[in-house]
Amino acid sequence: MTSIKNQRWFITGVSTGFGRELARLLVSQGATVAGTVRQQAQMAELEAEGIKAILLDVNDAQQVSGVTTEVEKRMGGVDVVVNNAGFGMVGAIEALSDDEVRSVMETNFFGVLKVTQAFIPGLRAHGGVIVNISSMAGQIGFAGTGAYCASKFALEGMSEALAEELAPFGVKVLIVEPGAFRTDFSGRSIRGANGSVPVYAGMQAGEAKKMMAQYHGHEPGDPVKAAQAIIDAVNSENMPLRLALGEDAVLGIESKLQKLRQDMEDWREVSVATAFSAA
Repeated sequence: MTSIKNQRWFITGVSTGFGRELARLLVSQGATVAGTVRQQAQMAELEAEGIKAILLDVNDAQQVSGVTTEVEKRMGGVDVVVNNAGFGMVGAIEALSDDEVRSVMETNFFGVLKVTQAFIPGLRAHGGVIVNISSMAGQIGFAGTGAYCASKFALEGMSEALAEELAPFGVKVLIVEPGAFRTDFSGRSIRGANGSVPVYAGMQAGEAKKMMAQYHGHEPGDPVKAAQAIIDAVNSENMPLRLALGEDAVLGIESKLQKLRQDMEDWREVSVATAFSAA
């Protein structure tokens, strides 16, 4: 990567949270930053902070195509694309409607896919980095967040494949897996299933939205420190494929990996005995 003062970053979803803090830090360190929002009223404040504000709904393929062309022309190309726009969805799997599940998949997965595909040709031409903001929920399924987990699991699978496809062209992929950080995620950005199934009352599957609302504002993670960690990873000589952020993410993912390894070992004999018998 070039010096950060010469880097050109494109970040979706910079009105609040990780996106906003990342954009602010980058501008303060001399990078050129274009960030997207969904409301015209949010643009003036961003511009005042030195962030090139752009209106974009990542679910609109025509808008994505137009914005990509505009940004690459306006900035002379992009070095780092950060797919940050997204939202949370909570509710027991049994309570979720098809439309509710599709809505979170459209933004958290297909929206990222659209933006990524639009920028790939430019990145292939000169190299760069694609940063996809996932979650510890992209590695671990939690009761009451199945639709959100599904969107992030899908994002991680796509990102792994993308990293292999683009490596020959000098383009790297970073999957960021935050735990609980003090952003709007558990507040304004969270959506809940319209329906409910009484049998889940009192359980995490049925009370996830209430539990997250109570946790909002008390999360241990500092989004400014997370933003700096992302910048450091992108500019490191040995950028990882995955970057877990927060002790809760690290411990949770470690526990998941241990359980996965234990299941593999416990059932290894059964697993490997499924080939055709030797003639």
